[in-house]
Amino acid sequence: MAVQVERKIQSLRGTLEWLKQEGLLLETDVEVDPDLEITGVQKQLDGSYPLLFKNVKGYPQTEVVTNLFANMGIVDRMFGWESPVARTHKLAHALTHPVPPVEVAQNDAPCQEEVITSGLDVNKYIVAIRHTELESERTIGSGNSVVVGPYFHGGSHIGYNRMNARWGNVCTFQSAPGSHMWQVITEYYRDEKPIPLTMCFGLPPAATLIAGGGFDYVILPRGGDELGAAGAVQGFPIRIVKARTVDAWAVADCDLVLEGHLYPRDKRYETAEAEAADTQGKFPFHPEWAGYMGKAYRAPTFHVTGITRRRRTKPIFYVLGVHMLDCHNIDTTVRESAIYELCERLQPGIVQDVNIPFPMTDWGGCIIQVKKRLKTDDGHVRNFLVAAMACSQGMRLAIAVDDDVDIYNMDEIIWCLTTRVNPRNDILNPVPGGAGQTFIPEERLTAGDRQWTAMNTRFEGGMAIDATIPYGYETDFQRPVYPIQRVGLEKFLKKEDIAKGKSLMRGWVELLARTGR
Repeated sequence: MAVQVERKIQSLRGTLEWLKQEGLLLETDVEVDPDLEITGVQKQLDGSYPLLFKNVKGYPQTEVVTNLFANMGIVDRMFGWESPVARTHKLAHALTHPVPPVEVAQNDAPCQEEVITSGLDVNKYIVAIRHTELESERTIGSGNSVVVGPYFHGGSHIGYNRMNARWGNVCTFQSAPGSHMWQVITEYYRDEKPIPLTMCFGLPPAATLIAGGGFDYVILPRGGDELGAAGAVQGFPIRIVKARTVDAWAVADCDLVLEGHLYPRDKRYETAEAEAADTQGKFPFHPEWAGYMGKAYRAPTFHVTGITRRRRTKPIFYVLGVHMLDCHNIDTTVRESAIYELCERLQPGIVQDVNIPFPMTDWGGCIIQVKKRLKTDDGHVRNFLVAAMACSQGMRLAIAVDDDVDIYNMDEIIWCLTTRVNPRNDILNPVPGGAGQTFIPEERLTAGDRQWTAMNTRFEGGMAIDATIPYGYETDFQRPVYPIQRVGLEKFLKKEDIAKGKSLMRGWVELLARTGR
């Protein structure tokens, strides 16, 4: 990574400066409404450049950025990754070789330039958004929970948790069943003392990236150093600072921090609509990664005791719609590398790369690319599939393919499934009855007439597909290779005619034309 980029990505605002310098940032001074307009604009630019809103309705002292991770080409440049494969391998190394965070004095922490301990109306300071017209209330989804020390068994945790500040300084605090925060809440559920933590906003992009990883806990277990992994990603330590009002830590270079206590047993409804009906898992609230509307539940509450923020510049919030590439890329990039590392630990040298395409919806699946060396590797590939599904709660589809298959091209994957799978022997149902995810509507059916909660659903077990060639039969599956290297189009056509001809090519033929297959 270039030193110039490395220094910039220490903070979100530094990253935005670098993006602007490189011509990779869209900016607007037109007033934007957090109620539907931010996500409406983002959806129409999904997969494109980061977008900075400099005039946010109701928040004159605030700016909002979205699409920060929407384009992986830009993300690769940000972190110095040369290719998707290099990204997978280098990030896997970062996960297992953390650079521990370093403490800075409170007076030196940008996020504590101003300390507020009274009038703690969260919605006054934090930009809450409404994604769709189906939701009755706005969501705070841009904050990352930070837990460092004993409550995380001596390690450091950073993750996403949605909130709704319905009662001034008291917010609902939702954690996905089985997640790290769920583990913390479960362990300390019966304690009389609440759990001290911080919610950080406008973080360095490496911290945001690691925060998006979930259900990769064999590689990033409880007690691990997730902030250290973020440090390894950016190439230097994440700076942390002691909170002012609770016994917790915050990311020093973020823009704003909510300090407070989490009360696991003080459960309240996420929306007034759900509260009035006294019903969980029915009323829409916040879209979810699976591509369906989320539902409102009774959740633990986070009681804010202090707010700290930058004073010399406007705080910047990174808000994002769910089930868009911005969210998807945060959620999957770390998971791809964690699954790669998992396979490497089971049997080194076979796995080549891992991809979680957008239609697999973040936590829903993966495609594992392998290169077999021996007949015994047939069995190892099956082990990879089952391990990935067992170690990633609720994964519904895992596919293994050979190294001649482009795992970033879905036409190639469909062709592989069509021509290399024996439905009698190659389709597995690894973990029926295991723990799943309530975000998948299909799993609601297992709850029957009971409320749609994690306590009432059961996982159907998912589907693992071995779409690899049995070792020793490679010549029976030999792909044709046309002589594209020997025959140049320039010999027969003008440059403008070549461009004209290629302009009509769409889909799988583009890949096949590049490879000659």
